[in-house]
Formats: sequence, structure tokens, C-alpha cells
Amino acid sequence: MNIMVSAAFINPLSDEGEIIVRELGDFERVLSDNDDLMQIVTESRSQELSDDSLIPHNYVDLAIKRIEWYAKKKNDRNFDHKQYDFLFNTEIVKFDVIAFYLLCQAVGVKYGPNSRESRVMVESQGKLIENRLGKLSKNERGEIVTNILNSLISTTHLKWTFFEDLISTKKLKLHDLILDKGEIILDREDFLERFSNKIQGRKPEKMYEALIGDRIKELVMIKMVMQNTENYILKVGEISEREIEPNPILLKLADKISEVLAASVQSYGFGSGYGGSVKASVLNPKAFPPCVKKVMEGMKSGGRNDAIIMFLTPFISYARLYPSVFSENVTKQISDVDPTLLIVQNEVLPLIFGAAERCSPPLFEDQPQDKVNLNAKLGFGMHQKPELKNEGETTWYTPMSCEKVKIHLPSLCKPDENCKKIGNPLSYYNRMIWKVKKESKAESAAEQKDDKR
Repeated sequence: MNIMVSAAFINPLSDEGEIIVRELGDFERVLSDNDDLMQIVTESRSQELSDDSLIPHNYVDLAIKRIEWYAKKKNDRNFDHKQYDFLFNTEIVKFDVIAFYLLCQAVGVKYGPNSRESRVMVESQGKLIENRLGKLSKNERGEIVTNILNSLISTTHLKWTFFEDLISTKKLKLHDLILDKGEIILDREDFLERFSNKIQGRKPEKMYEALIGDRIKELVMIKMVMQNTENYILKVGEISEREIEPNPILLKLADKISEVLAASVQSYGFGSGYGGSVKASVLNPKAFPPCVKKVMEGMKSGGRNDAIIMFLTPFISYARLYPSVFSENVTKQISDVDPTLLIVQNEVLPLIFGAAERCSPPLFEDQPQDKVNLNAKLGFGMHQKPELKNEGETTWYTPMSCEKVKIHLPSLCKPDENCKKIGNPLSYYNRMIWKVKKESKAESAAEQKDDKR
């Protein structure tokens, strides 16, 4: 049976994808209106196009739409997938492959492999593959996954060390895989040969489907394409360092990618119920809950560590950078809202370090290793300082709930009248921000009235 879907539709870095790139010819064509592309877009089965701005007219437009799709799908609760149905039309493959390479090259040239833009490009490729596979028939899906896997790896006698990069970057976890004598088992016949005589009470074929089957093969294939995408961006970045002047088309596309990502953070926030969407802004200590104010004053030795590292660090970082985390319910990394980490360096860390200094004895003088734990709670792994290259090694911890504070740090919980019906210190802060602003405006108006008298 012939594969109806090109491997390049799922893996642009495949041999088919490279052929498509070579056939492009003049690079300047990426900016020219393309009637064939526009026809495919407008004739896609479930496409809904309310205006011309939704139609990509050329390769660069399509590249931007790829990133826009991912940013909106991730952040916008009102996301309309029908506006992007053309991305799942298999006829678009020749244009899509060029768009993929444009994105990787733009990101690699301007931002490099450790950037937010690179991470989004890699993640968006993974999500696009998942969604595209979901649109295929079972036979098409199984056959194309097997075809791509066979081109990437040998599915028999595959040492687990082959996936060292995937495992070290946490794209793949060993517990997702079936191993035998250090080898990863993906192939059905290989599984049956190794385990048929060891399985009792169940059919070996059923066990293969339950433990491996299409699910694990798809997972491995997707993660490998993501890793190869990241490697390609790295390669582009290394080459661009040796070149004098990057192509201006790529630089403009890189700027547009950054604009799309910034807009997704700013435009798709959701209301907190306390006067509208809570936007990131300079912290106002007047709005801090009593528990935070207590930690800011400095803690005694008994509760210093947890109060500063487990409690204050997540609170200060989210209150400053992403106060609407609970209302939006969208997981982010710090670089999504602070791409250069300047706010972290100039505002977040000084507040936390100040509270640590006021402890008795000062926390980081007494236990300097806790700076590493602090960075881990911000999502930058076990390192001495936050750096983009380490982001994602750990999770950016969300603030403790009031219930957890009562259990783990009971000495902090001295509620005031505004704590009623509040479940998290961050919710308290978001509610009080509006109240403090309102009071400040009233005071200012009263002062102006007195001055006029």
C-alpha cells in the first residue's frame, strides 16, 4: 500500500522535505504572492475565512500563521481552529516545508537555540505533528509513523543511549519505554520474539499493543522530530555567527515571530473577576497579604528556608510577572513573560534577596546553597543564577495555597479581614491591587481638592 501523505508533511527535515527546499530556487520568491497557496487555503474543507487577513499570501505569511496558530491555541480560550484548517490540508505540504525552514532559520539567525522563540518553534512543531496525525485515517497514520521512524532509526537492537539527547532534555522519559538488556523495544516482531515465552495468561500481541503499539511509536517519532528541529536551529545559529550579514528577510521574520508571541501574552489574558484582567505590573507592597508582609520583614531561623524559597519566591515572581496564572490556567515559563530576564534580575530577585538578608541569621550567608534552590523554583534548574539556557530543567513553582501555608508555615497565617473567601495569597494580591489603586486615586483627588482651596 502506498503512503498517500508525504513524510515531509509530518517531518519537514526528511529527504522529501530537503528536495522541496532545493526546488524553491530564488529565495526572494518567499515574499511573492502565490496563487496556488491561496487556492489551497481557501478551498480547505473546514476553513472559515471572515476576511483577507486570515489568508497567507506567500511563504513568509504561512510561516507567521504557523506560529500564530500555536500561540493562539495555547493561550486563547476563544481560539477558533477553523481559521487555521489549511495547516492540516495535506496539499499544503510544499509550502509548509518552506515555511518551516524559514522559521527555523529566522530563529536561529537572530535568537539562537536557547531562546523563547526557539522553544516555541520546537514545541509548535510537536503540536502540529500531533494534530496532523489526528486528522489522518488509522492506516495512513500508522504507515507514515512507521515510515518516518524507519528513516530516523533502526527499530531493532536500538540502545537506549541513542536517545541520550532526548532524555537529557526531558523530551522523552525512560519510563515511557520498554527496555530489554539496554535496548529499546519498538518493533512488534522484535517484542514478540523477546517476550512471547515470558508472558502468561495474556496474548503477547495484546500486550504489545498495550505497552507499545502506535502510541509509543508516535511519541518517539514526534520527540525525535522536535529534537532534530532544535538541532537544526542550533546549526543555523552556529553558521550565522560566521557570516557577516544575515538575510534581511529572515531578520524581519524573526521580529514578526517575537511580536506574535508578545501579543499572545498581552492579548489573551482573562479576567480575574476583580475589575478585569490582571496585567503584569510593578509590584505594590501595600497590596501584599499579611503572610507575605511577615516574610518580607525577615524570618527567624526556624522557618527561614521554606518561607523564602518555597513560599516567597513563587509569590513574588508570579505577582510581578504572571499574576493571572490561576484565572488563565495556562502554564508558562518565565521567558514567556520576561524574555530577557531583566525583570527577574532587577525587580524579582532583589526583593527576595532583601527578605533573605533580613532573616536572622541572613539566609544566604548562613546557607548559600539555597540560592540554587531558589533558581530551581523559578524554573532554571539547579544552577547559581537564572539563565535562559537552563530554563525548563525544573518547573516554575506556583504560589502556595492558603491551605498549604496553614499546614507547612502556620506561623505566617495571621489573616486580616480581606483574607475571607481567599484561597491563595496571589488571589489576595490581585484583589487588593484594585482596591489600593482605587484608594490612591481617591487620596490624590482629595489632595488636589485641598490644594485648590
